[in-house]
Amino acid sequence: MSKFLIYHNPRCSKSRQALKIIQDNNCEYTIKLYLEETLTITEIEDVLLKLKMEPRALLRIGEEDYKSNNLKNLELSDQDIINFMIKFPKLIERPIIIKDLDAVLGRPPENVNNLI
Repeated sequence: MSKFLIYHNPRCSKSRQALKIIQDNNCEYTIKLYLEETLTITEIEDVLLKLKMEPRALLRIGEEDYKSNNLKNLELSDQDIINFMIKFPKLIERPIIIKDLDAVLGRPPENVNNLI
């Protein structure tokens, strides 16, 4: 059985709900506390590839860091956006659940069922 990896924020209800679905299905998992553990460029690029998303699509636009860094500026490159994600991980939408080569964004948390 493959193991799940969840980019988790314990303070986020959606993240907790997605984790509960994984637990309720007796799946093996690893938690990545992405707000505490520094992310790398390669790691974020890998997550985006598995999610089939562009960096901008993974941003939480309601965050103060989004507004104060003018991330709505469409002239920012994908690399610029990724660098902001590393510097301000709260900008990353959550939770992200990965299994093998596939990933889903846990909004809604039931999206994790697509990987089970």
